[in-house]
Amino acid sequence: MAVSLFELFKVGIGPSSSHTVGPMEAARRFAGSLVSEGLLSSVGRLKVSLYGSLGATGKGHGTGPAVMMGLEGERPDKIDPAVMPARLEQIRDRGTLLLAGQQAIEFRENTDLVYYRRKSLPEHPNGMTCQAFDRDGQCLFEKSYYSVGGGFVVDATVEGTLKVREDDTPQPYPFSSARVLLELCREHNLAIADIMSANEQAWRTQEEVRSSILALWQVMRECVQSGIQHEGELPGGLKVRRRAASLYRSLMDKQRVDLISPSLSALDWVNLYALAVNEENAAGGRIVTAPTNGAAGIIPAVLHYYWEFCPRADEDGIVRFMLTAGAIGVLFKENASISGAEVGCQGEVGSACAMAAAGLAAATGGSPEQVENAAEIGMEHHLGMTCDPIGGLVQIPCIERNAMASVKAIDAAIMALRGDGKHYVSLDKVLHTMRETGRDMLDKYKETARGGLAVNIIEC
Repeated sequence: MAVSLFELFKVGIGPSSSHTVGPMEAARRFAGSLVSEGLLSSVGRLKVSLYGSLGATGKGHGTGPAVMMGLEGERPDKIDPAVMPARLEQIRDRGTLLLAGQQAIEFRENTDLVYYRRKSLPEHPNGMTCQAFDRDGQCLFEKSYYSVGGGFVVDATVEGTLKVREDDTPQPYPFSSARVLLELCREHNLAIADIMSANEQAWRTQEEVRSSILALWQVMRECVQSGIQHEGELPGGLKVRRRAASLYRSLMDKQRVDLISPSLSALDWVNLYALAVNEENAAGGRIVTAPTNGAAGIIPAVLHYYWEFCPRADEDGIVRFMLTAGAIGVLFKENASISGAEVGCQGEVGSACAMAAAGLAAATGGSPEQVENAAEIGMEHHLGMTCDPIGGLVQIPCIERNAMASVKAIDAAIMALRGDGKHYVSLDKVLHTMRETGRDMLDKYKETARGGLAVNIIEC
């Protein structure tokens, strides 16, 4: 199956790609199906049931509001986060929503949106079922969906199994492993970014690829700027204080920075970039999934590091970075997982760290072998990382975890660039290990808030 860079990197809203972006898109598809099936005028009531991780942590991840906006026909990449609170209040006050943006339908959030905390659909932990009933209570249409990570949504068949929308677009350099990717680079004397760029041109022109990447980079920059301008507490009840704004002010005081870390001030800025993005994500702001919302701060932080601190940084380097990171992301998507509900946080923060390390190595002149090595180092040292958000919110430990992984990504790139690309453990073997580790991991450590810090911080 062909996977585009622009499927891995999508503009959306926080706080979660699997719990917010995916469910909004699934609800939008369901509403669209009612229109295409000619059923819209017959609908009298709706019910949306959330299962597995969506049911366990959906309230903290903003799944309910996302579903309601999706039912009204909104898209994650188009909706303005600033208008959502007023529209949600209107739905709750009136007890109706505008289905597919066309017809007012009765909708009571407390009864028509059901969170099943300990029930799961068969094929994936992030499952949801949408039902439409006529005015006599008879079910008109029912459909199940799986939000499989990074905002990807997969339809379920009548039997309940996954129905992947295969993209069989022919690509000039297809690859499904790091080994094949490196062989293609050697055979055609191309960089990984060149391979990915050529494959992307199966869908869009070279100039469109470049301009779309730079547009994503602009959204990332705007997200950082927004993050350093907002203060106060993050929503959700944990009373987590936003730190990016105060950190930015302290970093602008160069004398103070010099006293804290005279030789590591660049890393202070990397921490700032990551915190700013993930605080915006936790507040429901506009971000880029990279490749998920829970790990959305890592690639922007390392891109900012490249832009601000690497000599001769330019937009061509930004494009190489993103194309290379996208190629590594394809390997994770096809061979392992980017879903915290499926394999734990190693699938989110670990994959983002590997992608960022590879991107930085490529943007600063690394060979394909050094780039693969950087990705391997970045992922190897996140193996086994659990997803245990306190209170089901993408705040603790998620926000700081992005800052730590950003620093790791830079170090992974540095170590790889100091070598010749030869190393003992291949990226393919690390991907295989990550998939197996996720399979062995207990469900309570997979974005359910039933294990790890999510419970121990309360018990202590």
